[in-house]
Amino acid sequence: MQSGNTRYWICQLVGWGSFALTNTFFAFSFDQLSNGFFSRLGIFILLGIVFSHIMRMLIIQTGILQTSLNKQIVVFSLIILSFALIGSSVNVETLAWFKLLKRDELELLKRPQVSFWVSKLLLIVYSAFFYFLLFFIWCLIYFVYHYVAKSRKQQLDTLQLETLVKELELQTIKAHINPHFIFNSLNSIRALVDENPERARRAITELSNILRSSMQADKSESVSMSRELDIVKDYLALENMRFEDRLRIEYRIDPETLSLPVPPMMLQTLVENAIKHGISKQIQGGVVKIVSTVNGGFHELTVQNTGYLNGQINNEARPDDATGKGFGLSSTTNRLHLLYGNKAKFEIKQSTPSLVEARVQIPVGLADH
Repeated sequence: MQSGNTRYWICQLVGWGSFALTNTFFAFSFDQLSNGFFSRLGIFILLGIVFSHIMRMLIIQTGILQTSLNKQIVVFSLIILSFALIGSSVNVETLAWFKLLKRDELELLKRPQVSFWVSKLLLIVYSAFFYFLLFFIWCLIYFVYHYVAKSRKQQLDTLQLETLVKELELQTIKAHINPHFIFNSLNSIRALVDENPERARRAITELSNILRSSMQADKSESVSMSRELDIVKDYLALENMRFEDRLRIEYRIDPETLSLPVPPMMLQTLVENAIKHGISKQIQGGVVKIVSTVNGGFHELTVQNTGYLNGQINNEARPDDATGKGFGLSSTTNRLHLLYGNKAKFEIKQSTPSLVEARVQIPVGLADH
């Protein structure tokens, strides 16, 4: 607020000072620097500063700038006209008091065919024209400045709101991912408790490693591929205890991709979906293959699993329609859109008669964002 007032007074002094210099220049050029010129100019400018400041106070107190544009135009016009007449009246009276009226102005007041008050009124109207013109310019600058400032503030507020909404959406998605993952893992452990307590204890250790990694991953919008892969390996080690020989795991990881950033828990979500909707429904089990490569400027993450895709093949960017129910894959699409816009791609399809493939493509240049 203090900086705003300082800026306002600087603009006041610069504006009225420029008017004074302009008048002085033209008066000097046309040899009009008569006695009393600077006194008259000083009174005119001093009254201009005082009354324009009062106008500003009135504008702020009445909240005119918060009303509709049509109302602002009407109110500003009335304010300018009123203050021009008031300022001109005070200016004429002040000049008369200090005996600074020009000869032609004195002659106008002394005309016998015109009454004194009519002559003074004409003099006030004449002087009011100049005040009206200057106050109009002053209000126009004031209005434009606040209009631009308001527009910039609205744009900033909109950007901040969009950022907040984006963060809240991402947090909401994460809040769905973690319980979804935990409940499935606990079900896996429960299946082992009676069958093999020793394996159940090992499974709890694996789960604790996964939870520790997932909680750390929640602190950022991206993690390295190597860290994400560690979480996936812990998860698959846990699931392998439940499925045993029914689950076969294959990796094809390009070492250059291990340092690339990926959204946390995204690869794990794809793997979990592959087991839940693919391997668990096959009596003989099947294979889960994880591939990480760089292709055409994109970091490609591919998860293949034995199984069959519900609905039409090659359903791009509509994972829930492709796999039936399941929040995990829809959250993958939402997260990619929020983080990378339309530059990231997600596709799930039936790549072979017995193999389902989910593929994520993240632009390498934008992955750090």
